[in-house]
Amino acid sequence: MESSLHVVCAHCHAVNRLPRERLAEGPNCGRCRGALFAGRPLDLTAATFDRHVERSDLPLVVDFWAPWCGPCRAMAPAFAEAAAELEPALRLAKVDTEAEPALAARFGIRSVPTVVIFRGGREIARQAGAVDRRTLTAWVHTVLQGKNS
Repeated sequence: MESSLHVVCAHCHAVNRLPRERLAEGPNCGRCRGALFAGRPLDLTAATFDRHVERSDLPLVVDFWAPWCGPCRAMAPAFAEAAAELEPALRLAKVDTEAEPALAARFGIRSVPTVVIFRGGREIARQAGAVDRRTLTAWVHTVLQGKNS
């Protein structure tokens, strides 16, 4: 197991290298000095998405959602709670499919909400439909344990 990890800053999107054992110590970005972990989902755009998926060593759980979607709005608080619970072992992010239709098309998002787990730059699992925090975190743990986490 690598002793250090690459973590992309949520603020300036710089790639930071930090020792694995320091993840839980509230590390800051080496470039902008912002907190690397805020305990809430990142908002990703087409301009920032690939950097977070491809350059971070942490698994990334992405909620593809839309502002007009009632189940998406209902699931948002549970997704935020899951981010607070699961960081810093992994990252949670949101992609607004109305604002980023090219990302939705690229990943074949046909219904929202759809949650996709990325690891090592590629998709490893997806689940469509709104879920509560407990169901979401259990699914994430099951997927990641099944993928040699």
